[in-house]
Amino acid sequence: MNKVIAIFGNPTERTTPGVFTWLRQSKIASVAWLAVRVWIGIMWFQAGWSKVFGAENPSFLHNNGAGVAGFAGHGVAAYSWWGSLMHSFVVPNASWIAVMVAFGELAIGLGLIVGFLTRTAAVASLFLLLTYIMSGTAGVTGFYALCALIVLATWRTSTWIGLDGLLAGFRQRRRNAVPVVEAAPVVTATPELVSVG
Repeated sequence: MNKVIAIFGNPTERTTPGVFTWLRQSKIASVAWLAVRVWIGIMWFQAGWSKVFGAENPSFLHNNGAGVAGFAGHGVAAYSWWGSLMHSFVVPNASWIAVMVAFGELAIGLGLIVGFLTRTAAVASLFLLLTYIMSGTAGVTGFYALCALIVLATWRTSTWIGLDGLLAGFRQRRRNAVPVVEAAPVVTATPELVSVG
């Protein structure tokens, strides 16, 4: 083992390059991560809105989830076991899965836009994107996954401006609060005035 450490170095002694630390902790970089978070949130919100209230509503909330059933039944799955899962589980349960997808996309988008439960929303985003990619949808899903990974990797600064940041600041102020103690009145003797005369 010592020969391996001598060749490659000790992994516990490695340091992170300064630029990566700056990207993860800088308040200036947090504006860029905020833009990434809000943009991906808007994309999810638009997708969910069209499924819940827009043109895709009949395919998702009505007609027994025909949109999900068609997507699962006619898509080209990435792997045969995934195709079997789509045909044996998703197609027969398309009605409730369609409702979950529609409201899930809406909730993910809203969470990312306002910065509430950001890490949970980013992980849910990655899960949905993985199912879309495995089901044969290419397009922008890989780029959306990259954005969700950026939000996860920079969660301290990407949530600094948002509800998560407000809640974290409140908890931090509350934890570090110093109780106010009434000061006892200080009695000082008044100097005696002496007249010299």
